[in-house]
Amino acid sequence: MLTFFLTVGTPVLIALYFIKSDKFPEPQNLILKTFFLGVLITIPAGFLNGILIWSQPTPEKLSFIAGITEESLKFLALYWYLKPKVEFNEPMDAIVYGVLISLGFATLENIEYVYLYNPDQSLVVSIMRAFTAIPLHSMCGVIMGFMFGFYIFYGVKKYLAYSILIPIIIHSTYNFLTDQNILIFLIYMISIIFYTSKLFLQIKKLQSIKLQETQEKIF
Repeated sequence: MLTFFLTVGTPVLIALYFIKSDKFPEPQNLILKTFFLGVLITIPAGFLNGILIWSQPTPEKLSFIAGITEESLKFLALYWYLKPKVEFNEPMDAIVYGVLISLGFATLENIEYVYLYNPDQSLVVSIMRAFTAIPLHSMCGVIMGFMFGFYIFYGVKKYLAYSILIPIIIHSTYNFLTDQNILIFLIYMISIIFYTSKLFLQIKKLQSIKLQETQEKIF
């Protein structure tokens, strides 16, 4: 039971935190659809990672590539599915939906790592991922959403590139550092937590002074 809670409950609780942090709540049906869209993109991600990483002679040296494939697919889901929605109408929405896509992805990935790849160490793996991989996915969702929101609603063109490049760099670096010095890895994770928190609080502050949700899209 504890293993299942850590595996599935951790990403769900983090998702609920961001949903409840939104001053103007998003519709439940779109929340669920976005979360399960994140689950679905694990399929093309698994296919691409299989070709680019696991079919290679030294896959352990290529884990950073997963940051490229996975964050690119999350970005495409945010751009092509969420951007046209009328409910997607303010910067905080970009963060909420970015996190939902990321955590939908992370939930199925977590189930695979805990129950399929490491069944003999399922509890240990679920604990480790609850404090590392799951927060990493959620933070990439926040960063992607922050940058994407500034592009869509404030017209800052360079932020479109930032919205995909920064999560890729952060995720790829995370994958690389998992096999490196533990102290360096911890310092890296703490740094990303501070950076992500700063971005999220900035959007929260902007939203707190708004009297209504709707904000015109520039792009």
